Amino acid sequence: MYGTGFYYVPGSDTCIKLGGYVRAETTVGTSYHFNPPENGVGGARNRLSDYYSTRARGNLNIDTRTATEYGMLRTYFEGVFTWTSGSYSGSGTTATNGSTGYSGATAGGGTLGIYYAFIQFAGFTFGKAQSQFSSPWSSYPANNLELPGGGGWDPVNQITYTADFGQGITASFSAQDQVVNYTTNIWNVSGATAAGLATGSYGAGDIGGSRTPDLVGMVRVDQVWGLFQASIAAHDNHSAYYGAPEVTGYPSDKWGWAGQLALSIKNLPTGPGDSINLQGVYTNGASRYNFQDYMSTTFAMYGGTAVSGAYQSVGLAGVSDSVFVTGAGQQLTTTYGFNGGFNHNWNPQWSTGIYGAWAAVRYNGTAKGYICGAVVGTLALSSGLGGCNPDFNYSVVGALTRWTPVKNLTFSAELAYMMLDQKYASGSAVSLPLQSSIAKPAAAYELKDQNSLQMLVRVQRNW
Repeated sequence: MYGTGFYYVPGSDTCIKLGGYVRAETTVGTSYHFNPPENGVGGARNRLSDYYSTRARGNLNIDTRTATEYGMLRTYFEGVFTWTSGSYSGSGTTATNGSTGYSGATAGGGTLGIYYAFIQFAGFTFGKAQSQFSSPWSSYPANNLELPGGGGWDPVNQITYTADFGQGITASFSAQDQVVNYTTNIWNVSGATAAGLATGSYGAGDIGGSRTPDLVGMVRVDQVWGLFQASIAAHDNHSAYYGAPEVTGYPSDKWGWAGQLALSIKNLPTGPGDSINLQGVYTNGASRYNFQDYMSTTFAMYGGTAVSGAYQSVGLAGVSDSVFVTGAGQQLTTTYGFNGGFNHNWNPQWSTGIYGAWAAVRYNGTAKGYICGAVVGTLALSSGLGGCNPDFNYSVVGALTRWTPVKNLTFSAELAYMMLDQKYASGSAVSLPLQSSIAKPAAAYELKDQNSLQMLVRVQRNW
């Protein structure tokens, strides 16, 4: 009734299916799994940065289904056990055994992740499931490394009702948790510090307690030729206070929103099973619907320089939902972007995906005034206010090739090139403080676009 792999639980009217995978992988050219070396020790690009990192993971999923007078009752759970090698890093100027830190799973230990845990009944979904805003491929049109340009994969707690109109047409209405998954930063720029600005953080983090879930609507048409989806989300930006005590006051809440269009085309003349996946997104005060929650929201990437008097170059950038200064209201941040991929099957054993993504972050004039006042006043931007622009673009292009010698066993290699396009005036320099954690001295640094190349090699056995 429910497909291959289900069997009856003895003595009940419930069917169950067990599945999962075991995976081993290595990333090369980055300190982080699935992400470029865009901040911290990875972005420093020095002796504290990793050339590689390894990970092993075991996944288990349990799907149960029962026929009832109200329709199918379904429960679904998926969990993972992960061990990541992590990295060693010294304190910068005194990287000895006594000051070396380790970041990652402890020897013999690991981490537990709960990906999905939900109940479906009479058209409703309760629990942790993929956001209704996201397309079925979410941020992975033909890739494994992280991309911006659309709602993320990471499941989120929600209450959703889905109406099925037949002929492959469905509509969903959802209230989903905004905590962690769907909030980037609410920055009080009045609290900006030199240490924070040097990492791409344009103010003091000032997110208040949760008040309202994100409200999501989605319409999907799923046909033999492919899929079309339109999604919209509303996101409440609720800050804390201007200062430490509550008597300092606070800015009023401000609602943001996001919209997305997604298209998948199948049955291509290039070969059986080939597909093209495309999606584009626009956000205002809801940046996580573009820069999904597996991605960074602050960027500090270092490189070489030809500017006289500069120690090195650096690309600084930050993503927020809103910014404000003490005594003023929130200024919402606008982002937009897209991603897409082409998947081609050469034969039953070999397949390739090529993909790209581009996303932009844009601050309005008032927000730029706040941020640039902090950058010029704190980091002594050489070109002054006239050369200050915190806007930036983030893009990735890449290719992935898979080899499946036997059913459910796949070896893959993926190469991705990431570009950070910052908008500060060409040749501008900033004075950054000593950053002991990444061994960067107090010096002048040229503000410059940065890029990186990283590879992910993986073997996975599904069952």
